Amino acid sequence: MLQLQALREQKDNIIEALKKRNLEAAPLVEAILVQDEKRRSLQTKLDNTLADANKLSKEIGMLFKSGKTEEANKIKAQTGNLKEVSKSLNEELNLAAEELQNLLYQIPNVPHKSVPAGSSEQDNEEIFREGDIPKLTAEALPHWELAKKYDIIDFELGVKITGAGFPVYKGKGAKLQRALISYFLDKNTTAGYTEMQVPHLVNEASGYGTGQLPDKEGQMYHVKADDLYLIPTAEVPVTNMFRNQILSEKDFPICCTAYTPCFRREAGSYGAHVRGLNRLHQFDKVEIVRIEHPDNSYTALDNMVNHIKEILNELKLPYRILRLCGGDLGFTAALTYDFEVFSTAQDKWLEISSVSNFETYQSNRLKLRYKDERGKTQLAHTLNGSSLALPRVLAGILENYQDGNGIQIPEVLIPYTGFERID
Repeated sequence: MLQLQALREQKDNIIEALKKRNLEAAPLVEAILVQDEKRRSLQTKLDNTLADANKLSKEIGMLFKSGKTEEANKIKAQTGNLKEVSKSLNEELNLAAEELQNLLYQIPNVPHKSVPAGSSEQDNEEIFREGDIPKLTAEALPHWELAKKYDIIDFELGVKITGAGFPVYKGKGAKLQRALISYFLDKNTTAGYTEMQVPHLVNEASGYGTGQLPDKEGQMYHVKADDLYLIPTAEVPVTNMFRNQILSEKDFPICCTAYTPCFRREAGSYGAHVRGLNRLHQFDKVEIVRIEHPDNSYTALDNMVNHIKEILNELKLPYRILRLCGGDLGFTAALTYDFEVFSTAQDKWLEISSVSNFETYQSNRLKLRYKDERGKTQLAHTLNGSSLALPRVLAGILENYQDGNGIQIPEVLIPYTGFERID
């Protein structure tokens, strides 16, 4: 959520910057500022009314002490009227504050200056590419056919149990899945991230804190009886651990990693591009989250990118990194890098990780602050990244490591799987 002070002081700059998102923000920004002025005016009226009431109360007390009961009772009637006025003003103020909050929720984060202009994923900027794309034989299969051939993932059984998008991993497929989770966590903890085990359901406040609500409400599974949401990523519970906290500068950086299943409704996703593991309603992911001093957050973002590059280099998967354009940038992000692995059998790139800096957008919602060296309270910066999402990594391994007689396991994973091949 953007800060009101920034909207007041940098209105024109913010409106101009949001054009990178193909958003004409002037009407919304103006509505926010008008509503803020209304809220501030009501607050001033309420403060003055309460001050008048307190002043009269003191005067009444003095009159009663002086034995001037009749005069005190006359003034007492005035305080009753002031209480009614203050009650009405307080109700108006609460409504005005709620409306202001709802307006602020509608405005996305301001893109970083390096974000390219553009309207869709076609305008994303490729900034790095690594790895040779394997040359497969004509008999090479896409991962969903490999999964069936070697009986390691059963998509139809998942449909029977739950529905489309909930696969069942079997035998060596399940072990490979577990191996990837352990490998990712070990890489992250070795790099200085503290491993967390977090709830897989969150309350509404947590959803609003990291920006999944109200923007992505339709994409989240909602347990209505308890008003809880299944998490779309570990980012939500991990980042919310620091909601309503005031840190000190010595606490930085805070680095956490967590494995969780993730749940996404992915409403409206149909067709061949979502076949197999390409898009699921439930999938496993290992996440990294950082809470940083504002002066260091972009250095931290670069470190996160390099960390994920190291993982993909060890897996020996061909990949590229994209800097997302304004039209493809997530609602809460200031800058995002997407990692994509090349699926040789499908002949296309598959997104496997997003690494983002949210600057103060999430921390303003979370009230996640720190005291600087002058003792002044400031908003921290939050960052997160997939390290990594499993389905498309697994798809890339199955397709790129097939040799016609089976599937070779990447060397770095063999200590985790306990086997070298699937055949």
